[in-house]
Amino acid sequence: MQYSNTDFNNKTILITGGAGFIGANLAFYFQENFPDATIVIFDKFRSEARFSNGNLQSFGHYKNLIGFKGDIVCGDINDADALNALSDTYSFDYIFHEAAISDTRVYDQEIIMQTNVNSFYTILEMAKKMDAKLIYASSAATYGSLPSPQTVGKESPENPYGFSKYAMDQIAYRYMKEFPQMHIVGLKYFNVYGAREFFKDKTASTIIQFGHQILAGKAPRLFEGSDKIVRDFIYIKDVIQANIKACDTKTCGVFNVGTGKPRSFQDIADILQKELGTDYGTEYFPNPFTGYQMHTQAEIDTSREVLGYEPEWELEEGIKDYLPEIIRMYEEEVVPNR
Repeated sequence: MQYSNTDFNNKTILITGGAGFIGANLAFYFQENFPDATIVIFDKFRSEARFSNGNLQSFGHYKNLIGFKGDIVCGDINDADALNALSDTYSFDYIFHEAAISDTRVYDQEIIMQTNVNSFYTILEMAKKMDAKLIYASSAATYGSLPSPQTVGKESPENPYGFSKYAMDQIAYRYMKEFPQMHIVGLKYFNVYGAREFFKDKTASTIIQFGHQILAGKAPRLFEGSDKIVRDFIYIKDVIQANIKACDTKTCGVFNVGTGKPRSFQDIADILQKELGTDYGTEYFPNPFTGYQMHTQAEIDTSREVLGYEPEWELEEGIKDYLPEIIRMYEEEVVPNR
């Protein structure tokens, strides 16, 4: 499905973090809809390195790109020389900057700020030099525990990742003001779920995690009080829609990408069991996290008005559409490794 009238054929598109969840979905969107586009993926790819919390340091995975026919450059966004070397080979019309440390439970401020913020200056300068339209990933983590609905311009980050994305937004605003000829759009993703998220490991959405628990014949494990813990869950296809429409807007800025309709963790477990035809009940356990966010809801009126963005997937329909992929990943990736 094409989300705008823009013809990306014969354009050159850079996707940083293109072997990751959202980046890989963007790559295949362009490949399937605009076969004459030149698509360049820049990604560090997954290694066995882990943070102190035990989570992987990088999520880009070659299996997310099986079937991809474009160019792939393996590199680290912390390496300015590697990013600048892209300029010697390509002239980009569009840059989708998805690469980042996105784990909210990483508290090493130095590595997060270096990776997410320092590299952003290089990306911005590349876009300015090439007159490329820049769409970058911000995050709902910039809001912290502020009451819903979360509204752009009212942020209060509570972890290093959220602050790094807040800092990126402030830098972007300055560039928009100082270089009004630039096309810069930041997208604050809420809780994204969908195909190609499996390799995010423990940071993948609760949708796929609960789904795999149920497929293993177990009751989904939820925090106590999960019927009152709600999130704005947004399907990957709506996230791609927002990215594409961000290329067309005449107004630069930072915009929320959510549904505006928060749903509970319990809803997810119940929908999955209904779709899978199971009745395992629910296993509850105490929430081990302090300062846990209990309610998120994106204010998306501005996104509608400026981007023309309109979420198309309710949670029930998104999970139903996603379910064959959840099952495939379980059979191909989980079962053989049990």
